[in-house]
Amino acid sequence: MPLHPQLALMRAHRAASGARPLYEMSIAEARAADLASIKADRGAAHPVGDVVPLRIPGPDSDLDARLYRPAGAPDGPLPLLAYFFGGGWVLGSLETSDGICRRLCADAGCLVVSVAYRLAPEHPFPAAPRDCHAAVTWLAAHAAELGGDPARLAVAGDSAGGNLAAAVTLQARDAGPALAAQVLVYPNVAYGADTPSMRDNTDPFFFNRTSVDWYWGHYLADPADAGDPLASPLRADSLSGLPPALVVTAEYDPLRDEGEQYAERLRAAGVPVELARYDGMTHGFFTMTGTLAAAREATARVAEYLRKAFGVPA
Repeated sequence: MPLHPQLALMRAHRAASGARPLYEMSIAEARAADLASIKADRGAAHPVGDVVPLRIPGPDSDLDARLYRPAGAPDGPLPLLAYFFGGGWVLGSLETSDGICRRLCADAGCLVVSVAYRLAPEHPFPAAPRDCHAAVTWLAAHAAELGGDPARLAVAGDSAGGNLAAAVTLQARDAGPALAAQVLVYPNVAYGADTPSMRDNTDPFFFNRTSVDWYWGHYLADPADAGDPLASPLRADSLSGLPPALVVTAEYDPLRDEGEQYAERLRAAGVPVELARYDGMTHGFFTMTGTLAAAREATARVAEYLRKAFGVPA
């Protein structure tokens, strides 16, 4: 279908204002612009019961994190979701994922912990997947202290965060902890993917093929790391034994095809999979909950999926 009218207006505004793509900026400029854009599009803060800062031991240093508690939660331990923000492993922060974490906490009725993994290029691969797996391992061991249920622990993330959530499931399959589900929102799962969606999406006013190359270029200090399944989960020899998955893709996204290929590989490996493509949408739409009805529909879909995976009554 055509690009959604709201996104078409957004594109026209960017063109008229002379907006530069993030990949034409310095790292500091791109981080500031990314944060400002997400804040502008996420809308008013979704109410939750509490937001608590955490420090989680990482493999090399402590990691900042945020714990979100739902309001009016029932007695007893709650399900627990570890969330990894997007931003191409280069941008993003606890603040850029705040809107999504609030919505998932409230609507899925679970604790959400957002993890500030180390960013490239200061900390290239494999720092981020090591940080994320260490955080999830710590959450499983300390869930009771947080009011969480380690038997109902899931991972989720958007874009690079989806890549990291997938990488965590591969690590957890071999080293624990057990995971109840994974939610991958337009994940980038294959370095150097040459797919129709990658070739077709070149619009400089949206996330495009050049954007993908720019992020990978900062993330991988050694191009030989591109074949590592923790960098490119689609390249894993086997995806069997991974937790059930919801994969969300967007029609006008260079990462659309590899995300859908990953869903098909999971299904072929015997993993229960739900795939949801949002037509008319671009990469990044998921965080635009204050601007796009489709973003609110997608976050509601993710929350519903998590409630079912966790066994939380509707």
